Amino acid sequence: MEENKHVTIYDIAERLNLATSTISRALKDHHTISDKTIKKVKKTAEEMGFVPNTLAAGLRGNKTKTIGVLIPTVTQPFLSSLISGIEITAQKSNYTVIIMQSHDSYEKEVDMAKSLYSNRVSGVICSLAMETKDTSHFKQFSNNNIPLVFVDRVPKDYNTFRVVIDNFSAGYKATKHLIDQGCKRIAHLTAGSEYGSLYNERKRGYVEALKDHDLVVDEDLIISLESFTYEEGVKASNQLFDLKDIPDGLFAPGDIIAVSAVQTAKKRGIKVPDDFAVIGFNNDPISQIIDPNLSTITHPAEKMGKASAEIIIKNLKSLKNEDAKEITFLNTEVLVRESSDKNKL
Repeated sequence: MEENKHVTIYDIAERLNLATSTISRALKDHHTISDKTIKKVKKTAEEMGFVPNTLAAGLRGNKTKTIGVLIPTVTQPFLSSLISGIEITAQKSNYTVIIMQSHDSYEKEVDMAKSLYSNRVSGVICSLAMETKDTSHFKQFSNNNIPLVFVDRVPKDYNTFRVVIDNFSAGYKATKHLIDQGCKRIAHLTAGSEYGSLYNERKRGYVEALKDHDLVVDEDLIISLESFTYEEGVKASNQLFDLKDIPDGLFAPGDIIAVSAVQTAKKRGIKVPDDFAVIGFNNDPISQIIDPNLSTITHPAEKMGKASAEIIIKNLKSLKNEDAKEITFLNTEVLVRESSDKNKL
């Protein structure tokens, strides 16, 4: 059986008895080609099933109209919404999106960055892996004028575009909410390397809220997670509940971690929120499924994705490189639900 053959401009040229250069220009609506010829070429191309090879064309011009997205995982609802925002914006400008997952591994992140560079992406959007402490592998983009945007999990000091929320303020508000509910011994689960700013800023907000309300900052109540998983949340929660004086509140770095704490508390006979009030982060769908419903902090994931893609596309269209800037979204808010609302008791 004969294999299906990809139709090329040479096939169209042979069919119409025209030069391949004429076919190429006609497909691009070039002003030197008459409207009649353009219509004839496009009609024939469609009939023959011709599909332009945009990758090859991009490689010839060193531009693939492709945005590379490097994230920890696609399974977290926040990151899924972030990707959605990126794709919506990219598609409007006829850009395609390549998605790669680091699975929170520094080594995989380095390999994925090399792969994106070798594929000649037009720009890169990255949310750092939890293990990442060194971002020198991103210099290959910056040094070659390939727009780079860090989003959500961003490095403390890297001169490029960053799209973030005010994590300090969000951490402060979450902790203050628990204080307002009457909590005195508030635990906090943190994550990530000290290099990144996201979790450090939320922790800083937590500490500042405690100090502002004359509450003790107890290091036994602050646990650093090795990974951002349900299992790790259970492990950390049991560590807290094994203390002689257990906490009466918890600010978790994400909803899946908060859910693990709620379910662990229930298994150990600790009532939520009566004895142990919990607030998460992100407003993931699971926050409204669990019983009791989970209090959380909103996180504008899709909006952040759109903003990241807009920066890439705007920078690519600009004739000059813009100065790097940070966009901070201030519109996070506390969503009070059953897991922390002691006032309804």
